[in-house]
Amino acid sequence: MTQIDQAVEIREGEELDVAAVDQFMKQAVPGLEGEPAIKQYPGGASNLTYQVDYGDNSYVLRRPPLGKIAKSAHDMLREARVMEALKPVYPYVPNIVAICDDHDVLGCDFYVMERLKGIILRQDFPKDFELSEADTRKLCLNVIDKLVDLHEVDAKAAGLDKLGKGAGYVQRQIGGWSDRFRKARTDDVGDFEAVMSWLNDKMPEDVAQVVIHNDYRFDNVVLNPDNPFGVIGVLDWEMATIGDPLMDLGNSLAYWIQADDEGPFQILRRQPTHRPGMLTRKEVVDYYMEKSGFRADNFDFYEIYGLFRLAVIIQQIYYRYYHGQTKDKRFAAFGHAANYLEKRCQRLISESSL
Repeated sequence: MTQIDQAVEIREGEELDVAAVDQFMKQAVPGLEGEPAIKQYPGGASNLTYQVDYGDNSYVLRRPPLGKIAKSAHDMLREARVMEALKPVYPYVPNIVAICDDHDVLGCDFYVMERLKGIILRQDFPKDFELSEADTRKLCLNVIDKLVDLHEVDAKAAGLDKLGKGAGYVQRQIGGWSDRFRKARTDDVGDFEAVMSWLNDKMPEDVAQVVIHNDYRFDNVVLNPDNPFGVIGVLDWEMATIGDPLMDLGNSLAYWIQADDEGPFQILRRQPTHRPGMLTRKEVVDYYMEKSGFRADNFDFYEIYGLFRLAVIIQQIYYRYYHGQTKDKRFAAFGHAANYLEKRCQRLISESSL
């Protein structure tokens, strides 16, 4: 059996107050005994995610990153409440165990959820996880299907219809991400002005208003360890909202790096979409549209938007590193990544028929 995804030792400077966690957990979950064993999940460059174990009882604690953060970002309370509302209609959401808004505990809002014990595919397949080309394709389609399923959720029935701001989602995203980039820009990164101008000029109308994940990719999907084709969980609901499903797909494709992509893009790969059997980006779009019924005559806008948004997320993290608000060495090259994404966006714009 392929190894179940595990946390590792906590990064220096990101330790939790064990006594505070212990006191909170024992109040939230009656019957817990002993001291908690706490480790940290290595993935992700945003929120901090920890595994908290009491013997065989295993939980996941999510808290915001350290240092100065954007005002509207990393809202743990919102994420937990979205998950609670979505769980009855989208069973892949982990159960919420407890929510904490008392900053005397850990100095921030946080929540605790059940730990889904399964396989998470990160940059490459695990060593003992070998699939044929046909099986890889089957897995790939199953993962895309869960995004289609999410976009079919009845938001009103789930009580989530007020989560968004109504029509004009595309316009709000282009304006909002452009504003965030300008505020997070550092002197060593390009200005993206030509890209932002193009996106602003080419904005389509919203195709629909549905529940969207906004960060749907392989390393946010948990696979059944006894049947790796089966999705048992979808993680990281921080940016979930009501919005345009094609914008959500565009976000996902920003991470979808395929085998024939150029070297600098390959460096950014965080999921095994390069494997034989994985769909190409074009095949993903075609399959999604066939399954969902949503349509776009030209997907260029959504692809370029997804890459620009990824660049902004990278730049916001790099801004914190550049200004010494975090010393995490993983972020040292994020400025180079943002510069590459600007060039990629510019090239796709020059090739676009829009």
